[in-house]
Amino acid sequence: MKTNSITITYLSKVSFASLNGADKEVDNINPIKKITLANGEELPYVSSQALRRALRDRLEEIGYELSPIQEASAKKGAPKTQIRPVDFIDDDLFGYMDAAPSKEEKGKGTSVVRTSPIRVESLVALTNYKGDLDYATNFMGKGHKKENGEDIQPNIFETEIHSGIYRGTILIELDRIGSGQGFEKGELTNKQKSERVLAFLNAFRNLWSSGRQTRFLADISPKFIAAACMKVKNPIFLEAVNADKNGQINFDKLNSVLTDYESFIEDSVFAAQEAVFSLGEGVTNLKNGFSKIESWVKRYYGITE
Repeated sequence: MKTNSITITYLSKVSFASLNGADKEVDNINPIKKITLANGEELPYVSSQALRRALRDRLEEIGYELSPIQEASAKKGAPKTQIRPVDFIDDDLFGYMDAAPSKEEKGKGTSVVRTSPIRVESLVALTNYKGDLDYATNFMGKGHKKENGEDIQPNIFETEIHSGIYRGTILIELDRIGSGQGFEKGELTNKQKSERVLAFLNAFRNLWSSGRQTRFLADISPKFIAAACMKVKNPIFLEAVNADKNGQINFDKLNSVLTDYESFIEDSVFAAQEAVFSLGEGVTNLKNGFSKIESWVKRYYGITE
């Protein structure tokens, strides 16, 4: 078995947040997305779609040109990118799909697909939603009148908020970056592949979503990571990274994962930001942790300093 992927499960901590909006049930309440467990508890989460959008935005922030959006090939279809993974990093890393109708009346349509080599799990809270609401009033209309002469009344509304630790996972298919679907005329060079993965890691390291941030600024970038360079594509830490109510991480469970999958792991690292999580035995800081992951990428693609 040869190395083919990197998996990273991470923890983010938010003290006061309303991270990802959901459909309104009541006109004056802005809800957050939640998943309901078998015991009835509701866990807030940030959808994988929102995270992928945030990662794209971070790539653009650090200097990469994103694939321009264009009209869908089919009527009422979803807008598509340029579908040029050779030229655009987001078409390569995040994939695409475009379905085109047949030119014949009863003919079969065609589709162009690239499956994303970056797999993303939703960022899910480890603690349940307690029903907290932020009460707010919009006074923008105060002192002004409607066209009929009536006073404009303040607009009262509430927003669901949550505090806690959130857990997410990504898996990078190293053997599919810069190759496969969309690269039929030739793959990228190993140097180009390495540069794209390293750029993604920088975007991930600075993960930030623009949604609901004007009043509820929150940092969802990784503050703890459990990462492994794998010989199989398996997000081994996805359910194993846990923290108690005091923010203490259960390392016995993590070490048991390393033992269970020892023959499939090339290398691994646990890293944390000490300002948020304690650096226990065998845990390094985030700078060293990401440096080690970057070394896996360079080694895989044969890049020497």
